[in-house]
Amino acid sequence: MGKYYIVDSDILPEILDKVVKARDLIQRGEVRQISEAVKQVGISRGTYYKYKDYVFVPSEKLSARKAVISMRLHHRFGILSSVLDMMSQFKANIITINQSIPIHDMASAVISFDLSQMDIAVEDLINRLERIEGVSNVRLELVE
Repeated sequence: MGKYYIVDSDILPEILDKVVKARDLIQRGEVRQISEAVKQVGISRGTYYKYKDYVFVPSEKLSARKAVISMRLHHRFGILSSVLDMMSQFKANIITINQSIPIHDMASAVISFDLSQMDIAVEDLINRLERIEGVSNVRLELVE
């Protein structure tokens, strides 16, 4: 499990800022393809793909912050309920839950939630979720 930091962009390589700009161009619909976005900001497709899932800009509206986590759940009674109970305990407001059909007694779950009222850090929540019996591979996928 990686650690997450908020860092002033002035000390980071310029390439990370370009990755964020390319992703923004795509999300706003200003370009139709990744190749257009990376050309416009001056990076390679390889660089974009290498960093696109790891570099995020905190939302300007901190009161409306959202996150997405993914995890693997053993197919046993009450495991998803335990995850949701823990998230609720720390005031994570659940927005969506998507769970796959269990295959070989394991299911994938993706949960999006509002973290603006949480009273612990996302990293701490992820660490606690990983300690629930039957939960594995908890990953932070997105923070907006």
